[in-house]
Amino acid sequence: MTAPIDLPSHLPVHHVVLVDASGFIFRAFHGIQILTRPDGTPVNAVYGFITMLMKLLDDMQPDHIAIIFDTARKTFRNDIDPSYKANRTEPPDELVPQFALVREATQAFNFDCIELQGFEADDLIATYTKEAINEGADVTIVSSDKDLMQLVSDRVTMFDSFKNRRIGPEQVLEKFGVYPEKVVDVQSLAGDSTDNVPGIPGIGIKIAAQLIQEYGDLDTLLARASEIKQNKRRENLLEHADKARLSRELVRLRTDVPLTIPLSQLERREPDMEILEPFLTEQGFKSILARVQSRAPQKPSAASANSHTTSPSTSTDSKERTPARPPQISQPHYELVQTVEHLQSWIDKAMQQGLVAVDTETTSLDQTRAELVGVSLSLQAGHACYIPVGHVAPGTVTPMDLLEHGTAESERPQQIPLQTALDMLRSLLNDPSVLKVGHNIKYDMVVFARYGLSVSPVDDTMLLSYVLEGGKHGHGMDDLADLYLGHSTIKYKDVTGTGKSQVTFDQVPLEKALDYAAEDADITLRLHHTLKPRLLEEQLHRV
Repeated sequence: MTAPIDLPSHLPVHHVVLVDASGFIFRAFHGIQILTRPDGTPVNAVYGFITMLMKLLDDMQPDHIAIIFDTARKTFRNDIDPSYKANRTEPPDELVPQFALVREATQAFNFDCIELQGFEADDLIATYTKEAINEGADVTIVSSDKDLMQLVSDRVTMFDSFKNRRIGPEQVLEKFGVYPEKVVDVQSLAGDSTDNVPGIPGIGIKIAAQLIQEYGDLDTLLARASEIKQNKRRENLLEHADKARLSRELVRLRTDVPLTIPLSQLERREPDMEILEPFLTEQGFKSILARVQSRAPQKPSAASANSHTTSPSTSTDSKERTPARPPQISQPHYELVQTVEHLQSWIDKAMQQGLVAVDTETTSLDQTRAELVGVSLSLQAGHACYIPVGHVAPGTVTPMDLLEHGTAESERPQQIPLQTALDMLRSLLNDPSVLKVGHNIKYDMVVFARYGLSVSPVDDTMLLSYVLEGGKHGHGMDDLADLYLGHSTIKYKDVTGTGKSQVTFDQVPLEKALDYAAEDADITLRLHHTLKPRLLEEQLHRV
């Protein structure tokens, strides 16, 4: 009797993400200006591909994911019709070397490059979709390719990452005039000049949808074509019926492709930093490298490894361990940013680093009414800045009071005009390659939104603390700074006063405002450096 084989166990399949790599590559190439790495090789499509992939993983949290590529242009469809896609032009010279780099990037993130000679990526996507549905899973197809809309159902959605738009059955109906199960029939009639799919002359999407709605499907329509009242339409359907049938063979996706990698082996895997870091460094992607390093679990030092063997009480598995405090910073360096040039230098550094702590100061704690007074940023522990934008002359009650009483503009503290600062910060706050860290960052996001600025992607140290420690202690910045950093923060009342003498933050002198506001961003960043590695180490980042 043959001994039983121990088969590897796999995660259950609940949510499968299928990425149309070619669509990603071309849209990234045309959507991002040409970037080159140190040796001059273009890498803008690679950069866009990686940033979109990282955002997808964060937003969708799939348990299984496939990155699917096209191979050579010749597929089984060219055996059916040699002219299929023969009219397509060659890709731009700057894009050609990036195809291989995108495959390298995929492997560096520990994903398989899935492709198969003789088939298009769409056929592989269709086959994996069928497999996933049979497993009872939901599927997200990341693509804007209209040919893939025939796969959409109540279990299958498409996602256009550039437009941040989900495509379900209703969106398919809006585009084709029919629901997904009839898309192939409509395409067979209308054809597609971009791919040399002939269709029926004189029939476009709108007329094709009307005919399919009336007759039910392509075969029924062609069988009853003689009933069509419009002479030219009837003649074309009768004369070119074979073209419609040929078109159907060209546009209908295969769901029986022999898969070299089964669905069960497409589990999401964490990248190997020993492979990923050198790849990102070679491409010159410093901001992306900073982001992945900030997320990677911290490797224990030799000293800490030894301590685990000699002192069980210090084990990282202990849920009651005392938080390790990083060295205190006795003299932090805080900068007051009062010129456009100074602000631009901070923005440039943040864009290059890929991670920045952000905090706002306002006239009220009610974010729905609060006026923005200033923004603080921090890029490294002990180093932060404060950008005043709404401070008024000392003694002025409100900006409106400033106008009514005619306080001279020269009496206002020097600061960058509000709109100018917002315009400069806009690209940083919405850059998908820069992680913005805040403490209770929802407040700051609401404030920025009132001024037309969106903030993404984000991390929140208050939420990180809550996930790690729950009800063990408070999660305000003052509590966490004392617990994790051994630092006593400057209190709000220390700068604004109390009782009748209390002022709003816009009336606080800049020197006092600087220390308070910049410290908020500094502490936020230092808390992030402390808490995020623990979250990853304890595998709580998917809770």
